[in-house]
Amino acid sequence: MTKAIHTMLRVLEENRSVAFYNTAFGLTIADRFPFDGFTLVYLRSPDADFEIELTINHDRKEPYNLGDGYGHIAFVTADLDKEHARFEAKGLKPTAIKEFFREGGLMARFFFVQDPDGYKIEVLQKHGRYR
Repeated sequence: MTKAIHTMLRVLEENRSVAFYNTAFGLTIADRFPFDGFTLVYLRSPDADFEIELTINHDRKEPYNLGDGYGHIAFVTADLDKEHARFEAKGLKPTAIKEFFREGGLMARFFFVQDPDGYKIEVLQKHGRYR
């Protein structure tokens, strides 16, 4: 059986991205591996094994073009309203909270935020399939 272990994002500035993911989601550096030409930084929450791998290409000067195919990463929280207020207080500019209903019941409550490189991140209320 396989298990998802990380997703990789190419970012322009290491310190800016590490600070964002720490402020927004409490992720800290689990490992950092500098190579000739690039650095890999693995961010992890103490609550989960899944990591975000930041790839920083040393010679990159221009922001990455995310194109029209990228979707988002998702995080779950026990108190969406509290997290939304915290994001606003930290100046992270979350979108308004939205709700999806399906067959008469609540399917999801969520908001989005963007990291410094423009990657979209969904923050969901812990509910139903989102746990």
